[in-house]
Amino acid sequence: MRVEEYELELLVRPLLAWFLDHARALPWREEVSPYRVWVSEIMLQQTRVEAVKPYFEHFVEVLPDVKALAECQEERLLKLWEGLGYYNRVRNMQTAAKQVMEEYGGKIPEDFTELLKLKGIGRYTAGAISSIAYGKPVPAVDGNVLRVISRVAGDDRDIAKQSVRTNIEEQLEKIIPPKYASVFNQALMELGATVCLPNGEPKCIECPWHGFCIAEAEKRTGKLPVKSKLAKRKIEERTVFLIRDGEKVALRKRPSKGLLAGLYEFPNEKGYFGTNEAVSYVKKMQLTPLRIEPLSDAKHIFSHVEWRMKGYLIRVEALEKGETNLLFASAADFLENYPMPSAFAAYTEYLNISLGKCRLEKENQSE
Repeated sequence: MRVEEYELELLVRPLLAWFLDHARALPWREEVSPYRVWVSEIMLQQTRVEAVKPYFEHFVEVLPDVKALAECQEERLLKLWEGLGYYNRVRNMQTAAKQVMEEYGGKIPEDFTELLKLKGIGRYTAGAISSIAYGKPVPAVDGNVLRVISRVAGDDRDIAKQSVRTNIEEQLEKIIPPKYASVFNQALMELGATVCLPNGEPKCIECPWHGFCIAEAEKRTGKLPVKSKLAKRKIEERTVFLIRDGEKVALRKRPSKGLLAGLYEFPNEKGYFGTNEAVSYVKKMQLTPLRIEPLSDAKHIFSHVEWRMKGYLIRVEALEKGETNLLFASAADFLENYPMPSAFAAYTEYLNISLGKCRLEKENQSE
């Protein structure tokens, strides 16, 4: 069955009634504004709700509005985003914030089509801002919503296809209650996030659509939604070097384009180095190694590549005598000024430095 063949109107009342009793308390719901909805939705892309909470609260505390975001210095911005990954998301946000200041007088647009003109805002985010913050009856269709609607309607089309996503948007737009657009869209998202779970593990008994759902009736929840598989990730072996001189550690800045652009990293190279190779590598930096210690292996998964890393902690005589393209930072300086991707989080622990969410949690516990 296709979505348009299912009576979606039957689902509206039970969904709204369920949401009134089951909506989670989330920081971006405590005070709803276009800016806060925007920030939360960008953060929530490919990141779990629980992981986002401390980031969101810290981000809007430091950058409370569009003007502050537009004017923020880039490295400070990346530091606020440290650990969330997908750093182009926050760069695009800043570009869009500048657009809002210059083209819209500092006010985030209400209109769905105007929102789409902003850098980094696609159909889902535009729909979320327009409906949740402004109450406009437009759909906001993300992965959760696609899963929920595909299951309830028994629709086995491939949700990775844009034509299918567009069709589901069109059908939902017909049933959005004009006075409750914000609640309706949030309820759909909530249902997918807390009840109609992925990987064939929905909590069907708790669902307000229990008895309405074709996938449940036909025992196909494990098969729906249908989504074509992504290309297999490339495996890349790397060696990471923690080069220390007393309290300082060597860093370098990544290129301004490409993966993890503009962020800081520990020196690292493709391939696995043995102990002797690691010592030779450091000597080529014009540094004098005093002691070398192998570290635990680590891995980090990006969208299309997986880093499998081995590391070394190498004590040297004096960092300042080494290559000029290296930076030397103390732990306190590192935490404050140098945004580093979570790919290296396993190795910052050896310096008693936590990145991103862990760092924020520790700061909150100490207050």
